Amino acid sequence: DLSSTNLSGANLSNANLNRADLSSADLRSTNLSDANLSSVNLSSSNLRDADLNRANLCDAILFGANLSEANLKGVNLNHADLCRADLSGANLSNAKLNGTNLSDTILFSTNLSYAVLVAADLSYAKLNGAKLNHANLSSVMFLGADLSDTDLSGVTLNQADLSGVTLNDADLSGADLTEAVLFGTDFSGANLSSANLSGSNLSGAILNGADLS
Repeated sequence: DLSSTNLSGANLSNANLNRADLSSADLRSTNLSDANLSSVNLSSSNLRDADLNRANLCDAILFGANLSEANLKGVNLNHADLCRADLSGANLSNAKLNGTNLSDTILFSTNLSYAVLVAADLSYAKLNGAKLNHANLSSVMFLGADLSDTDLSGVTLNQADLSGVTLNDADLSGADLTEAVLFGTDFSGANLSSANLSGSNLSGAILNGADLS
């Protein structure tokens, strides 16, 4: 049991912590690169500025964890629970987040470029200023999410549910929105140039000032 342990600044690269209890642990600036953290309990832990490059966090519990400014490049977070976690300013480029629970998560200015988030739950997530260019967001649930000023250029959003989502001033140039649910979505000032909207449901969508060239 490593719950509430202070491991800040420790070198745990390549460590095998499968199914460990690290809830409420202090892991600030800890090196966890290439570590096996599958099914680990990191709920309410502090991982600010931690290095988790290429770590395996499949099925991990990170409910309410602080991952702000953390390096999560290429990490495996498939089916992990990140509900209410703080990922602001974190680097999640090329990360795997298939089926991951990201509801109520803070993702301000987070880098998710080229990440794969198929069937992830981003309900009520705060993604203002996030970078999601060329990410795969197929079948993602965005209920109540705020994606204002996000970079979604070249993103795949086919069959995603963006009902009522705010996309004010977002960059969706070249995005694939085939068969997406866009009922009541707010695209005010958004860049939708060269976006593919075939088969999508745009009933009630707000397109004031949007670029549809």
